[in-house]
Amino acid sequence: MNNWFLWALLSAAFAGATAVLAKLGVEKTDANLATAIRTTVVLIFAWGVALLTNAPSAVAVLSRRTWLFLVLSGLATGLSWLCYFRALQLGPAGKVAPVDKLSVVFVLGFAACFLGEPLTWRTALGGALITAGATVLAWR
Repeated sequence: MNNWFLWALLSAAFAGATAVLAKLGVEKTDANLATAIRTTVVLIFAWGVALLTNAPSAVAVLSRRTWLFLVLSGLATGLSWLCYFRALQLGPAGKVAPVDKLSVVFVLGFAACFLGEPLTWRTALGGALITAGATVLAWR
């Protein structure tokens, strides 16, 4: 199954489930503890899948550049999750999740600046619509 759109759609569906499940999980616990528990589950699950689908020796051949960017990505993910769980603890999932999805708009800007991806009128319009949608959904 090599269709990127299907994988992206599945990712969105699981992210949607994550928001609701996480909101239920942070009701009576510290957001940082909840993030740590979730991260531990993700860690075990991700390593299990990686080891089942790749030879363990594949880790040894990764370049320093790959390690650097994966570690930085992991740190960004951790910070994102800490902020997300705190936001879920303080606000309704139906408002927190749309604001979180403004990450798409940040990706468009970061990809244009750092990856040289084109920022076209369609990209700008899509980003503006996402921003408008998140604003409408988060409005009190």
